Amino acid sequence: MKPPFRFDFDEIVTIVTDDPEYAEVNGERGVILGRTEDPDDAEYGVFVYREECVWQVPEAHLVATGEHEIREPATTILKVRVDAQGRGTLLALFFALLAGLGCGPKPPARVVTPEVATRIDSTLARFVADGRVAGVSAVVWEKGAEAYFGAYGYADREMGALMARNTLVQIRSMTKPITGVALMTLYEQGAFDLDDPVSKYAPEWADLTVYAGDDSTGAPIFEPLERPLTIRDLTRHTAGLTNDQNAPGIGPLLRAADPMNPSNTLEEMSRRLASVPLLHQPGARWNYGPAVDVQAWLVEKISGVPFERYVREHVLDPLGMEHTRYLVPEGERHRLAATYLRDQGPELVRQPDSIAFAINTREWPLRSGGSGLTSTIDDYLRFARMLLGRGELDRVRILKPGTVDLMATNQLDDAVTDRMWLPSKGQVGFGIDFAVRVRPPASPEEAAGVVGEFFWDGAASTLFWVDPANDLAAVFFVQLLPFDGVGLHKGFRDAVYGVAR
Repeated sequence: MKPPFRFDFDEIVTIVTDDPEYAEVNGERGVILGRTEDPDDAEYGVFVYREECVWQVPEAHLVATGEHEIREPATTILKVRVDAQGRGTLLALFFALLAGLGCGPKPPARVVTPEVATRIDSTLARFVADGRVAGVSAVVWEKGAEAYFGAYGYADREMGALMARNTLVQIRSMTKPITGVALMTLYEQGAFDLDDPVSKYAPEWADLTVYAGDDSTGAPIFEPLERPLTIRDLTRHTAGLTNDQNAPGIGPLLRAADPMNPSNTLEEMSRRLASVPLLHQPGARWNYGPAVDVQAWLVEKISGVPFERYVREHVLDPLGMEHTRYLVPEGERHRLAATYLRDQGPELVRQPDSIAFAINTREWPLRSGGSGLTSTIDDYLRFARMLLGRGELDRVRILKPGTVDLMATNQLDDAVTDRMWLPSKGQVGFGIDFAVRVRPPASPEEAAGVVGEFFWDGAASTLFWVDPANDLAAVFFVQLLPFDGVGLHKGFRDAVYGVAR
């Protein structure tokens, strides 16, 4: 009896040393059953796979390599040599005689079946047909392979350019997770601690004040910090920073400081932002703002390398994300998707290119960590797949598994109840530059999702998520302002997870 799939003897796999965990070799899933040791004191792990089920196989049932008559039920077993870092090299192929052995838990069933793919197609097509968007594309990666791709409508309606895999989209705030990954590469190097005060890296962040309301004359009151502003505050949006130039007490000061002017450098942005009082005490509230731009400045400050170059060298280039850039070369600007507006009535209105593409068609001193990148859907899928792989893609490691796990762990204390619009994302907390789903959807009105997934989106209604429980990552591209008010994200998520609507 031949094994149901072929393995190369130089294949590398990840070995989990605790309870049995699912793993993957050559796109096939199985379970790692702990470690044993050979006479030479080298560690081994046993990897077991069967299409119908995963078998719990005692070491005693391993049969030496060679010609053997295999009785049903049978499975394929790999013995994998692992080093201290948990990496493994395939040494030998084994078969097991499993008559009488119990069958353990199956790997999760596929989410994207042919029926689901058809449902996603129908959903995307409907978005275009009913005029919600000019064009849309989506891709889903599941269990080691592309499970779905679809593109409908126009990237540029007026020019007749169709939405396609090579369409360049402004990902807006989906820049933030990329910045967060760049920052955490420095964390892994021991260059900083998440609870370090930001003032450790620049003194202007030491003597901040905090807006505390108005006095009887209507003048703002400012109070000192109760504790230092930390890097952890920046990564979970509890820093008290805001982009709202109409914010009570500090709006006029923010307008005058103008920190996000694209003519500023990151250093100048940071200095100007630190001159404005905080909207609230660090850690007291979740408030979305320019915190990830300060993260970008920290990357530059701590590494000694310009932020854009650091991201290119440590994240984008290693992942093969060659189409993910701030500045789009002139010869490729025809690939940029136009941005459409829905704020002036039911009809889509094209935003003037001079406004839509202002950041991406000329060099600016400010390379924002919170926004500004353009990307293709395949490029961003590579980033999402790296996160799904707990920091690794195609044998290139960007982050350690534990670091990705930390980023995907809720960092918000339950005592933080003032969370701006974060509850509109569903039953979520917030990790390090991602929203993290902590409970199942509470009602049919919420978009479908899975506990443990982490995700973020962009102002022009783009979206991505990583679902470790189903070994799945998804990317959704569109260019619609203001942010999704027509049910795009819910429709796509519901189509993927099979929620009846």
